[in-house]
Amino acid sequence: MNQLPTGLWPVMLTPFKDDNSIDIDGIKNLTEFYIAAGADGLFANCLSSEMFQLTDEERLLVTKTVVATANTRVPVIATGSFSAEINTSASFIKQLYDLGVAAAVISTSQPCNELETDEEFKMKMENLMDQTGNIPLGLYECPVPYKRLVSSETLKWLAESGRFYYHKDTSCILDCIKEKIKAVEGTNLGIYNAHVPTGVESIRLGARGLSPIAANLYPELFSYLLKNLNDTGKQQEIEHLNNVLDIMDTIIHHNYPFTAKLFLQNRGLGITRNGRIPRLAMSTHDYNKLDAIMREFRQLSEELEIDIIQFKHKEITL
Repeated sequence: MNQLPTGLWPVMLTPFKDDNSIDIDGIKNLTEFYIAAGADGLFANCLSSEMFQLTDEERLLVTKTVVATANTRVPVIATGSFSAEINTSASFIKQLYDLGVAAAVISTSQPCNELETDEEFKMKMENLMDQTGNIPLGLYECPVPYKRLVSSETLKWLAESGRFYYHKDTSCILDCIKEKIKAVEGTNLGIYNAHVPTGVESIRLGARGLSPIAANLYPELFSYLLKNLNDTGKQQEIEHLNNVLDIMDTIIHHNYPFTAKLFLQNRGLGITRNGRIPRLAMSTHDYNKLDAIMREFRQLSEELEIDIIQFKHKEITL
């Protein structure tokens, strides 16, 4: 059995320059930041990366930069499906795999529209598998253009093919996640939960890791949480940290990914706040809440003696 690592898998941002072109140096610095903060794997070219606002060439450039910067220290996966045309997705998946990704991820909302059944979804997935040889694959219940949740029965069928290694679950329902964990038991496929409120419990039920957007802002906290989850001497601290992360998560979704870039900029990372996704105006109250998250992050880090990444002249140090 060959599974992807357990632990923290941040869903990566894409830094842009002032003219909104791809910031290659920013991607390199961001990749180093995630790894230094304790990431066990990286999900490049995902919704947090503004993947639908990128061209195919830019998607490949972003992924290539992350893979080269990670340089096998952690595995990198990336989304490979941007069309309902299976031939088109298969071709792009092959290009991604040639860049060195550990798995090419299929957005579950791409092969079929909202009206197509699970059986039609399975038929198209089978076609896609046939056209992509032995390339390792993943699944992403992306909410754009609509959210198609994969049933535990369909997930079991896909897992038993031996081709799937990563499933980013966005159901946000613990009972559903539990069913999926049971369905893929004994296969290569691991469940990676995007939902912070059910995160810890899902890990204890057998999920292999977390892929929350909050890991873009303060990955050190999630790394500490996962690495110390079973430490009997730290259960009080873990419970407190998990509760605070849950509360913080309710705030950071507003105007994301702008808020994540702003937060990292305020931490000292040399990236702009620019993005290609239109955002709402931020009120003074909104900025104050983000400042409160920063204070809570630093206080938690101090209380739990967590080494947080410091940025100096765009270089990363502990």
